Amino acid sequence: MKKLLTGDEAVARGAWEAGVKYASAYPGTPSTEILENLALYKGDILAEWATNEKVAMEAVIGASMVGARTICSQKHVGLNVAADPMFTFAYTGPLGGMVIVTADEPGQHSSQNEQDNRNYARHAKIPMVEPSTAQESKDMVKVAMEISEEYNTPVLFRMTTRVCHSKGIVECGERTEVGVKPYVKDIKKNIPVPAMSRVQRVQVEARTEKLKVYSENTPLNFAEMNSDEIGVIASGVCFNYAKEVFGDSASYLKLGFTYPMPTGKIKEFCSKVKKVYVIEENDPWIEEQVRLLGFECFGKNLFPFNGEMTPDVIRKSVYGKPCDTIETDGSKVVDRPPTLCAGCPHRGFFYEIGKKKNVVIAGDIGCYALAFTEPYNATDWSNCMGSSTGTGHGAQQVFNMLEGDAKKRVVAVHGDSTFFHTAMNGLVNIAYNRSNTITVILDNRITGMTGHQENPVSGYTLQGLETPEIEIAGVVKAMGFKNVMQVDPNDLTAMKYAIDWALANEAEPSVIITRWPCVLKKFSAQDKAEFPEAFKSKSVIDQDKCIGCKSCIKTGCPALSYDAAAKKVSIIRDQCVGCGVCIQTCPPKIQAISKETK
Repeated sequence: MKKLLTGDEAVARGAWEAGVKYASAYPGTPSTEILENLALYKGDILAEWATNEKVAMEAVIGASMVGARTICSQKHVGLNVAADPMFTFAYTGPLGGMVIVTADEPGQHSSQNEQDNRNYARHAKIPMVEPSTAQESKDMVKVAMEISEEYNTPVLFRMTTRVCHSKGIVECGERTEVGVKPYVKDIKKNIPVPAMSRVQRVQVEARTEKLKVYSENTPLNFAEMNSDEIGVIASGVCFNYAKEVFGDSASYLKLGFTYPMPTGKIKEFCSKVKKVYVIEENDPWIEEQVRLLGFECFGKNLFPFNGEMTPDVIRKSVYGKPCDTIETDGSKVVDRPPTLCAGCPHRGFFYEIGKKKNVVIAGDIGCYALAFTEPYNATDWSNCMGSSTGTGHGAQQVFNMLEGDAKKRVVAVHGDSTFFHTAMNGLVNIAYNRSNTITVILDNRITGMTGHQENPVSGYTLQGLETPEIEIAGVVKAMGFKNVMQVDPNDLTAMKYAIDWALANEAEPSVIITRWPCVLKKFSAQDKAEFPEAFKSKSVIDQDKCIGCKSCIKTGCPALSYDAAAKKVSIIRDQCVGCGVCIQTCPPKIQAISKETK
């Protein structure tokens, strides 16, 4: 049976065919669709969203330690969160096979950095495989499971955005039921106290030596000889890019098993060609090995250190120019910065907080990260998932040492899913250390930015089981916060009051929770009951009353359009969802905007 699958879909298919019983992850582009597709195999695989990547890793570790085949997935920065349990588990190892997917993102399409997670394999001393196509994504998961069980090790499965999201024809197979291996208590293997982990450390080195032999013999690493003039060494999607550029004019060493590297194969290949190109994205991972083996090559001395090594980038690096294409006038392309959707529940908060002076806003990772730009100009910084409360607290403690205009109030902002991910740890730190930081939790009832995944506030699990909603306000109060207020962010009067209330409380920390569903969310029964009038009507502008003051434009709503010639604002009806924020910004004496009458 053949199917057209993305790399992410193919990984899920491969995991199912390999007999995986349990999977866990935290959503993050470009890895999100792996678990979403694993969730479709109900009955065979239990797939769960975890509160963060570390928890997902730990859950999968636990499942593999009692004999089940397991898989966890995350984007590249997510593996930073999960690294702690992964490094130790590299010593103890699984009972059932365990695969760790890292989805790297050369080019930073939706990420805050461009790290190369191949380095984790060497650092943690675990084997690594890298698929180039959707077919390989499916097949290599199955091979990785076998490696994991044979060598008692978790296996790092490194993908990149293009492999994750590009599609290909995949030859699918049937599921192999491997069952759950019987669990037997083994403290020498599973308890990493120093007396035992020192022994495990030696075993890890012995395992690496065995894996070096495997690397030399596995069909995942192979040479394709076409010419002795040019030789290309590549892994992952770069192999496909290189073949598109050089075709049959070059020979190729395709590396699918990249840690430990097949040094013997590399030596043999390099000795057969006159010129060696090492094409890889981000770090000179393969290039360093080639040079250590004593061969000169063209790597990062020719190709860019950052971004994707797409065919046009390779052509320009090697031949001085990309492919001939249609020329365009870039000056005529309208700059379209990303913006909050029409009806986004974050708009009301940022519209009000952006007007406050002497306030510093610690941002976070989510849709609300867009508030740094016009018209809000609100957010001062962001770092990583859940960091707003930690960085906000530290900044507030320093500001409290200052006097006069230098003394500022810090507002830490994050979302509902981010709260449970890691921001709640920073919030505990705020309460414990008696900070007066203001925290704003933007609860839009779903994990919005990555495509509407369920989380502890949504009331449902990944596979659709109804589950208790965890009330954020209750959790915050249990942490010791006395000053907690929940507000509808579309009500600007209430939003302004909440912000002023928090700012006025200079002695203690305050928490504001904005609660309104994401405009793109598919409403659950709970949503319909709590927000019965949400998005039921649209707003309209009376052109005779509009004076073109552009007060409503300052909300940043993309449904609003200003006609400079007519000096009037109009509402794009197809985009408007009737949140009512623009109505409240129209001067009271004008009242040109109102709810549409049926």
